[in-house]
Amino acid sequence: MEALVRMPYEAAVRMAVASLERNLLPDAVVRRLTRLLLASRLRSSYLPSADLQLARLLDFKCSLQDMPIAVETDKANSQHYELPTSFFKLVLGKNLKYRDLQLFNVEVIVADISKFEMEATFDRVISIEMFEHMKNYKELLKKISKWMKQDSLLFVHHFCHKTFPYHFEDKNEDDWITRYFFAGGTMPSANLLLYFQDDVTVVNHWLVKGTHYARTSEEWLKRMDRSLASVRPIFETTYGNDSATKWIAYWRTFFLAVAELFGYNNGEEWMITLYLFKKK
Repeated sequence: MEALVRMPYEAAVRMAVASLERNLLPDAVVRRLTRLLLASRLRSSYLPSADLQLARLLDFKCSLQDMPIAVETDKANSQHYELPTSFFKLVLGKNLKYRDLQLFNVEVIVADISKFEMEATFDRVISIEMFEHMKNYKELLKKISKWMKQDSLLFVHHFCHKTFPYHFEDKNEDDWITRYFFAGGTMPSANLLLYFQDDVTVVNHWLVKGTHYARTSEEWLKRMDRSLASVRPIFETTYGNDSATKWIAYWRTFFLAVAELFGYNNGEEWMITLYLFKKK
């Protein structure tokens, strides 16, 4: 019975994606479809009792310990860095990410965290939007702790769902974000890192409503739309003339989807979690 329902659903998704690639899918439809997918995620992930919810969380936590620190790193890097800085200057405005700020007192090391080692230690370690791309938090925090002095502090910022964690997996036609923007990613729960305190100890823990991220993504979309005349040549150079329209639609849809995700239920489902750790 499930297969009979799944087949027409996947056919409908393929039709929607085909329309999207030709930039024929209205934003209102994209938003509505995104909200339907988010509602489906919530229905399948919220369990009937607190005991069951906790058991699933602990199972997820245990499963991470059998995984590498990170997976699909090459694909993830290509997804995030294939476009040149000129695109992000147009879309992100003056508040660019660190990699675009042209800071001259910072040593930039690009490496695979799963393999990277160094002898240096630091007073403060800051991680912004990196743990979403990781898997084995036990080994990751163990590695980071080796770079911390005895009185060092570690600040971690990542997005999350308030209750349940899950992997970004490309299994079906509706796993669009994973396929094109978040290969190998993880959606941690707000409390997941509290279960990985072998080498660091939590000092403080905060939550920030998702509406802030939603507003940011809406503004990025507006900036992109205002700059389409400049964006298109960048996409033609990066993806080819025949694929520029498709990838413009993809990036617009990414910003729409992020806005809907973090704005869902007034920002009370998907949000930002921040931790302050000290070395054990």
